[in-house]
Amino acid sequence: MNRGAGVDAAGESKETGGTDANPGGGTEAGPGEPDSVPPGTDASGLDVVSMLWTFGKCLGSLLPVYLAGYLGLGIGVVVFGLMLYMGWKFVREGKENRLRSAMYFLENEEDVTTGRIFRSKRDLPAWVNFPDVERVEWLNKILQQAWPFVGQYLEKLLVESIAPTIRDSNPHLQTFTFTKVNLGDKALRVIGMKAHTEMDKRQVLLDLYVSYVGDVEINVEIKKYFCKAGVKGIQLHGMLRVILEPLIGDVPLVGAITMFFIQRPRLDINWTGITNLLDIPGLNAFSDTMIMDTISSFLVLPNRLTVPLVADLHVAQLRSPLPRGVVRIHLKEAQNLLSTDTLLGGAIKGKSDPYVILRVGTQTFTSKTVDDNLNPKWNEMYEVIVHEVPGQELELEVFDKDPDQDDFLGRLKMDLGCVKKAQVLDQWMPLKDVEKGRVHLRLEWLSLLSTTSKLEQVLQQNSILSTKISEPPSAAILAVYLDRAQELPMKKGNKDPSPVVLLSVQDTTRESRTCYGTNNPVWEDAFHFFIQNPHTQDLDIQVKDDSRQLSLGSLSLPLGRLLNSQDLTLDQWFQLENSGLASRIYMKAVLRILFLDGVPPKSPLNSSLSVPLPQGGEGVVTEERAPEGTSVDPPPRVPRPEYSSADDSFATEGVLHIHLLEAQNLIAKDNFLKGMVKGKSDPYVVTRAGGVTFRSHVIKENLNPRWSELYEVIMTEVQGQEVEFELFDKDVDADDFLGRLKIGLREIITNQYTDEWFTLSDVKSGQIHLILEWLPRVADPSNLQQVLHTNMLVSYQNKVHPSAAILSVYVDRAHALPLKKNLKEPKAGAELSLGGVVHRTKVCEISTAPVWEEAFTFLVKNPYEDMLLVKLSHSWGLPLGSLVVSMKEVLAGTDLTVDRWFQLDGAGPESQVLLRATLRILVPKSTDCSVREGGPEFRTALVADSTTPGESMELQEEPIPVNISSKEESGTSQDLRHRQVSAQSASEQVASPLGQVRLTLYYQSQEKRLLVTVHSCRKLKACSKDGSDPYVSLILLPDKNRLTKRKTAVKKRSLNPDYNDKFEFDMGLEEVQKRRLEVSVKNSVSFMSRERELIGKVLIDLSQVDLVSGVGKWYDLQEEAA
Repeated sequence: MNRGAGVDAAGESKETGGTDANPGGGTEAGPGEPDSVPPGTDASGLDVVSMLWTFGKCLGSLLPVYLAGYLGLGIGVVVFGLMLYMGWKFVREGKENRLRSAMYFLENEEDVTTGRIFRSKRDLPAWVNFPDVERVEWLNKILQQAWPFVGQYLEKLLVESIAPTIRDSNPHLQTFTFTKVNLGDKALRVIGMKAHTEMDKRQVLLDLYVSYVGDVEINVEIKKYFCKAGVKGIQLHGMLRVILEPLIGDVPLVGAITMFFIQRPRLDINWTGITNLLDIPGLNAFSDTMIMDTISSFLVLPNRLTVPLVADLHVAQLRSPLPRGVVRIHLKEAQNLLSTDTLLGGAIKGKSDPYVILRVGTQTFTSKTVDDNLNPKWNEMYEVIVHEVPGQELELEVFDKDPDQDDFLGRLKMDLGCVKKAQVLDQWMPLKDVEKGRVHLRLEWLSLLSTTSKLEQVLQQNSILSTKISEPPSAAILAVYLDRAQELPMKKGNKDPSPVVLLSVQDTTRESRTCYGTNNPVWEDAFHFFIQNPHTQDLDIQVKDDSRQLSLGSLSLPLGRLLNSQDLTLDQWFQLENSGLASRIYMKAVLRILFLDGVPPKSPLNSSLSVPLPQGGEGVVTEERAPEGTSVDPPPRVPRPEYSSADDSFATEGVLHIHLLEAQNLIAKDNFLKGMVKGKSDPYVVTRAGGVTFRSHVIKENLNPRWSELYEVIMTEVQGQEVEFELFDKDVDADDFLGRLKIGLREIITNQYTDEWFTLSDVKSGQIHLILEWLPRVADPSNLQQVLHTNMLVSYQNKVHPSAAILSVYVDRAHALPLKKNLKEPKAGAELSLGGVVHRTKVCEISTAPVWEEAFTFLVKNPYEDMLLVKLSHSWGLPLGSLVVSMKEVLAGTDLTVDRWFQLDGAGPESQVLLRATLRILVPKSTDCSVREGGPEFRTALVADSTTPGESMELQEEPIPVNISSKEESGTSQDLRHRQVSAQSASEQVASPLGQVRLTLYYQSQEKRLLVTVHSCRKLKACSKDGSDPYVSLILLPDKNRLTKRKTAVKKRSLNPDYNDKFEFDMGLEEVQKRRLEVSVKNSVSFMSRERELIGKVLIDLSQVDLVSGVGKWYDLQEEAA
């Protein structure tokens, strides 16, 4: 009635000339309209603008159709685009409606609840559903009051900390900024809180039912690409468990706060900007899943966030506590499942093909599919780790397997706290959300024992249970807390590695996170393994660089040592094998026996029980550990040769150095005005030698170009081989030919060293200047120091660092390789890698003792640092073992050769491979000159400079003593004790507290040029909590002008930066010797920063340096003189 009166009044108002009932005489603005019309504005003008705006929107909606026709696209493209847009709009509107509804509910929670809006009990808040869940409105009021200040802190955190990190992570993100950070007015709310008082008395355990429906708005922009994105509105709902422990008798009464979500929270995000694309159907589920995976990696079990409140607290035990127990799930059978497979349009009822998905936290298992059966029997067993009870639930869902989309057949949920109380539950459980169906489960709670008193009983029970299954149930669980490592080997070039740890128990492998740019990594990661028999299984640890090619160390820990240790625990430092003398790793390994309390031993399953294998591919089982009772005989022992069978042609390859210097009088191919105006050319050279092709850089508009590039080629002397050079002019379309040159390899080898101008053929004019050197190969390691020093002094435009040696490797055969998981012999192949170069052998036929008899060659930059990695695998997939051969070991061998059997890591105790490795030093002609000019003093300086970390050379009188257990002690637990390193490693032997800088000073007499190479710095003093952003500045005193100043690039957040920058000063030798070189290592800071700029400096009197011979060494940084 009132509505009709309103309409009549409105109509009457129009008829009377628009008279307003408003006392002010104005008209109230409707939604989206201006508050008032400015005086003197024509209303008809506004109508015209509105009409034009409507017309423009209609025209814009037709624009995609026009473009599709203009581009010749079919109607299907238009329809697909329209469907995509409608799907995006549907998802978008759904998110906005859910956000508005959630905001309305939170603002009117009490009214909505008391008004009985919710029809079902499950829709009610937690404090209504559960009487022991309390409302905490006082906490919500505190959060609402503090929310603006939380927003200020978040804005400061994002703008000042996170944004610079994002900009430094990728060159494309250097213009990344947060343009708006606003948490809005809607604070996080705690819907209800439950306190668990039946748990440990030394802790307070709270369950917070949190709900965040926020009007948050965060916008970002990448100005370089005109890209804007953001978030406007977030929903997050879930149960957050908060543990206050340990309780202490001093302020603040609580040692730390630990929090985590037991189940994944529910997340809904409204995107803006370019991230609107994430709301497209298909992408929205993927993006939400990816974000939830990121949240889960920090805050969903088994991950925890721990905030310590007092000092000297064992945070590791709080962040990664031992599990509460293990639940063994026996999935037996089901009955009366729904029939979802129908025939003839539903006229004939069929059956179903049921399978089951089980979830406990992040652990997921899928059963086999039983075809055409409404009463399927699976008889499968699963073991899950339980971290928190009560709280963690077993989720079971039954599906019908179909070719398209699987049909839902029912679900059930059960709190695992019930299993812990009952110890064993063996019953039929009805399925929810379906008309009928039930599942038969047997659930067993396995306690964790810290003694071995029940181990033999557990093994006997498991043997009864596993009579007819492929793998027995687990007898124990191994928890490994990986803490940190110290003094890991450096990468070549004295660069810090990025260590990652691979932990393996039989066929199960876990991987730690990667710590970038440090040889003292801190991981703080926890891992869990199921153990079938602690007497026979080992924990294998491999520390590798993130490229997975460089091994930094290894460790094999037999679990039998844990059985002999106190509380079945080892918490200590472990010395790494195949690593540095002081390289060690700290971890805590805890073994717990799985025992079923109060239940007589019996097999709860029938003889058809099968255990599904863990996902992730086949595992490796050595023949020494084959299950008892199998009919597989161990492979027969074959007499093994003591040495490899390499013939006389092995290690006869040579190395050719091709110095591409310059060219002159080339043909001008770039003409203008149809040839009336002669231009120039943009020449480059293509070099072919030994099946390898090199291409030089292009010199713009020059008929007399200078390239100064070096190419290294491994070649075998074969009759008729040639080295070919072709010159081209770089053009937009087809490159023009500028000439060619062919030189026979036999001629190059005969001359040994050729430095001359060669005339190009097939063109009218043009010459090319080359230096072709067939490098002598010597077996005398005394020349290596001079070769390394000479190679360090030279530089080329293509940034090639000359090799110091050539390595020839003969892969002969292997012995006693591991069997595959199915106890079949592998198809083994070997992969060899060194310095980024990878070679592979053939794949041998099925055998545990394959024979390859293949040879490979590698160029070695620095034999003191480089290592050869050999990996064996089954058909380049399943790992069979690996080993690392250090070039230092080859240098120490007779005639620079090692020929023996090598033990494989990550394989069986008898798994070995037979290799022959021969090293030859490459001595270029320039090295002979430097040796003659250097003299004994120069040689001593070289030896001192070339000493690698951890190595004892001529000038290091006392080697680094390390207390390492003998071979006899290696079989006992004594060799796992904390090893005391009595001296610091070479990387810590820095005299100056400010750090050191490595320089090479060399004067080129022919060019009349001083060369200063800044290689790197080490152990620099940190200028802030984030480290330093160092760069090196050079000044030739006493002048301080542009001609005598140089500086390197800035290395972000590094205390051990590598530069390898070379600087040239053109002046005579006498003038150079009158000067002093000031080398300053500085921290790059902003104009307003208060951080320290100068880290340290070095002042070098060039008159006291043998510049002609060259000097390279580490210099101690000193404070600036007052």
